[in-house]
Amino acid sequence: MRNRAIAYIFAIKQLQVMRRDIFQAIADPTRRAILALLALQAMTPNAIAEHFKSSRQAVSKHIQILTECEAIKPQHSGREIHYYFNANKMKEIDHWLEDFRKLWDDRFNQLDDVLKNLK
Repeated sequence: MRNRAIAYIFAIKQLQVMRRDIFQAIADPTRRAILALLALQAMTPNAIAEHFKSSRQAVSKHIQILTECEAIKPQHSGREIHYYFNANKMKEIDHWLEDFRKLWDDRFNQLDDVLKNLK
């Protein structure tokens, strides 16, 4: 019975990791702030945590999620880890938004036409 429970917990953890995507990364304001920091320069976890009032453990959890989503990439340098912004991963958001962008452009063009006809 105990082995079955352990296997179940392991399976749930694996599903949680597998479900992570770039949209989960940007869903949280703290993670978006971390991404903004790392877009400027690579940083260590301690340097990132200094920008937030939350605990280092909380920031570490956000870093873990961002890493799992591949929004940031760790690079080991001796005993330190520097995290780098992965701009290529952000392209997934851009591709998803492209259909909406086209729709909005069409609607704004229609609105322009209506406004021109009202004059």
